[in-house]
Amino acid sequence: MLNEKSLHASLRAWYARPRDRFEVPIDGYVVDIVRGDLLVEIQTGHFAGIKSKLAALVRTHRVRLIYPIAEEKWIARMPRHGGGAATRRKSPRKGRIEDLFTETVHIPRLLSHRNFSLEVLMIREEEARRHDASRAWRRRGWVVEERRLLGVVDRRVFASPQSWLALLPLSTEPFTARDLAAAGGIGLALAQKMAYTLRKAGLVRAMGKRGRAILYRVDR
Repeated sequence: MLNEKSLHASLRAWYARPRDRFEVPIDGYVVDIVRGDLLVEIQTGHFAGIKSKLAALVRTHRVRLIYPIAEEKWIARMPRHGGGAATRRKSPRKGRIEDLFTETVHIPRLLSHRNFSLEVLMIREEEARRHDASRAWRRRGWVVEERRLLGVVDRRVFASPQSWLALLPLSTEPFTARDLAAAGGIGLALAQKMAYTLRKAGLVRAMGKRGRAILYRVDR
């Protein structure tokens, strides 16, 4: 199946239903799943690599993008060459739904397209790493070999402006990215990506500034 990685293949198997068709050529692209008139794409990596494909397909087809976020992650390290034992530990970092905005910054205008929807799967996963002294200096030579699905915890579909705006943790307007960060318990950088995405999608609009910070209001 086009050299699929473990996580992608496992998610496709989990998501599949009877009568689905797989790896179907459509308009010059290969689509992961075709379910009636719905095209389903599973993306476990960055959205930048798939944005052109999505933009082309939504012109004439209904498209749903499936994106996993690791609510729980286990890190398994294989033994180094020359000795050592394999280890497995639980990562202290817990993914949350707002993490999707690290990727939607690449496709903001698709969020309000009538043919596009996005489904987030909150998952448990295991990340297998191997040691390669010539690569990944930031991880001291440990590189990701494979991501494995341990289970799907929850799922959430975004198919309308209201579903996206429901992520806003604020009841008052106007607001800044810093207000979003404080109300939602997320980092400022992520809140800025959230505000940027929703503004480019036409769901919120800039209303001037508070000091140096941009003020936003829901575009009703």
